[in-house]
Parts: sequence; C-alpha cells; structure tokens
Amino acid sequence: MRLLWTGLRRPAVPGPVVAAIGPSAGERLLAWGAAADGRVVVAGRHALHAVAPGPDDGLALVLSRPWHLVDAGTMSAEGRLEVTWVDGEAPLRVTLETAGSLPETLRERVQASVVLTEALDLGVRRTARVVVRRDLASGALLSQAVLGPGVRSSDPGVAEQVRAGLRRVREEVGLE
Repeated sequence: MRLLWTGLRRPAVPGPVVAAIGPSAGERLLAWGAAADGRVVVAGRHALHAVAPGPDDGLALVLSRPWHLVDAGTMSAEGRLEVTWVDGEAPLRVTLETAGSLPETLRERVQASVVLTEALDLGVRRTARVVVRRDLASGALLSQAVLGPGVRSSDPGVAEQVRAGLRRVREEVGLE
C-alpha cells in the first residue's frame, strides 16, 4: 500500500504565541489550541505552556510546566480542557474554540514521561499511585507519589505504604 502526501500539515503556532513563550533550546512547540478569551494552550516537547492577553495588547506567558508534573488531562465534547497537576496546583481549565491535535499531543507527552507506575491499595476505597517519570527536557528520572481523593499522608499507615511503594518502583528502574 502506498500512502499519498496530501500536503496537509498541522498549523504552526502563531508567531506572537511563540514570542510570548520564548522556548528554550531543544523545546519544540508541537500543538496548540485557542480559547475565545484570547488564551492559547501549547504542547511543547518538554512542557505545557499557556499564554493570555497581557498588557499593551500583547501576550504574556501565564503557565509553563514540565510534562512530569501533569497528572491528567481531559477534554470534553464541548472543548473544555482540564489539566491537573501531581503537586496539587490549581488545575488549568480553559474552553478551547480550536484544539487541533492538542488533546492527542497532551496525552502522548504525558505518556512519554511515565516510565513505571504502581497502584497502591490503601484499604476501603483509598488509593495512591507511585510513579517513576522522566523529565523530558533533561532525561532525568524522578519518583512521585500521587494520593487519591481524600487520602492524606498523615493518615495511619499511608506514609509507610507510599515509602515502600516508592522504594519498589525506584529499585525496579535502578534508582535505588
């Protein structure tokens, strides 16, 4: 079977958006989506970025976070994008008018950062995840614990189980 080149490409990230992000060396901007309020969300090779209208009718960088800090991203049928973070920062919520390949790229970049994950059963509908992820900019491996809803590290036994889980996944990838 022979594939035909259609000439279709992903639309390039607009110049003013690129200028506001000021991508570092090695960072390539892969996909983007725009909201009616002027915000633009951009998936880069190393990080997720967002710009918004700033002073003097220009754009300002309002978010730039590496992929290993993204816990999850969802996109509704209405175009509502929500990105949650492993460190508990407030979620990024924006309704996009145009999303292009941003949802697929977001998923691919998050998956690219995950090296190993293990779910922990903490009893009676309480869970946590221990994860080894790769910083896509530096290649460094790091470990994370993500507690499920309603679970606190101060709860009896939680800290010990999470430490044991982190030790296992770190050992499995050669970090211990």
